[in-house]
Amino acid sequence: MRFSARSLAHCAAAASCLLSTTLADSFKSTSAYINYTTVTGFFLQDEASTNSTTFDFMTTNFGLINRTYPSDATLKHKGLTQWQRFKHQVHVLNQDSPHNVQYKLLYMGRHGDGYHNDAQAFYGTPAWNCYYSELNGNATVTWSDAHLSPVGVTQALAVNTFWASEIADQKIPTPQSFYTSPLTRCLQTANYTFNGLDLPAKHPFVPTVKEYFRESISGHTCDRRSNETYIHDLFPSYEIEAGFTKDDELWEAFHGETNDDQDTRSKNVLDQVFSSDDSAYVSFTSHSGEISSILRGESQGSKTQRDGGLLTWLPAHSPWPPSLWSEHWSCHSSTGEGTGNWRNSTNYRKSSVHSALHMHLTACGHCHYFCL
Repeated sequence: MRFSARSLAHCAAAASCLLSTTLADSFKSTSAYINYTTVTGFFLQDEASTNSTTFDFMTTNFGLINRTYPSDATLKHKGLTQWQRFKHQVHVLNQDSPHNVQYKLLYMGRHGDGYHNDAQAFYGTPAWNCYYSELNGNATVTWSDAHLSPVGVTQALAVNTFWASEIADQKIPTPQSFYTSPLTRCLQTANYTFNGLDLPAKHPFVPTVKEYFRESISGHTCDRRSNETYIHDLFPSYEIEAGFTKDDELWEAFHGETNDDQDTRSKNVLDQVFSSDDSAYVSFTSHSGEISSILRGESQGSKTQRDGGLLTWLPAHSPWPPSLWSEHWSCHSSTGEGTGNWRNSTNYRKSSVHSALHMHLTACGHCHYFCL
């Protein structure tokens, strides 16, 4: 059976988008390449005229454009909200699409302000990148696997209030499945954002912790996650994905992944979700750098999210032959003057971050990784 998905993504402190994807018949056994295509015309976040640095999803109905849809003619009821009509449109798209195509709406939320963000603002970016980011904290706060600051908690709770109003007034389709980065600031943001909302009983807030939704891996201690026991004890109701290592085996002091490496693991985790989750509405709680990587890898360019922001994205996916997949995503060792050198010459192929190419930061002046 051939399967494809067109999906929609949102980030609040968010982004949203409609994405379409297509999978080969034997995807689960052969890891065939999935091609994603964004379906535009539904969200302001996709419009060239929208300034992503000033866009406010909470004053624009999550960015949903006020428009008619081709499927409106088949509605059985009048007086429906924009979101109810949009939900019907997505239903019709999935109903009428080829059997290997599916549409998903992705709600992609960035964590709220963390203590690492405050420390970077306090010390200044140059000093932060070249010294303080490598420490676990100072005499006042800890920023290793940074927690939300009081400001970050307030931001996440504001998004929760907005979700509650959208559910009650706009009848917005709520996420049918939830995923989160394993870093504490995202675990907390997801909880403050979705806990206590009026969600359907068959789709409760029980997020899955996925390793590859983490922030860009750098030598900064804010990018080093805590161990599995800590995560479970902090949020016992969260599900932790199979194969999740007890300790963080990806982080290494003074080393970091390149954009190409991150884009490959972002593609990998997106493929995991699309090939195993039939939900039409999916929530990711992640980081600015990781959300930008997902969108960059799917030809959406880099979008900026403010702390606690939300983005929507509607993508479509289609399969490529496995031979093209491995050729397209192979990464080869290289050396760039003034940018460090590769530590491994292995390519990514099937995208295990454990075999990723890591860049060695040879001098303070070469620091260019940011905690977002």
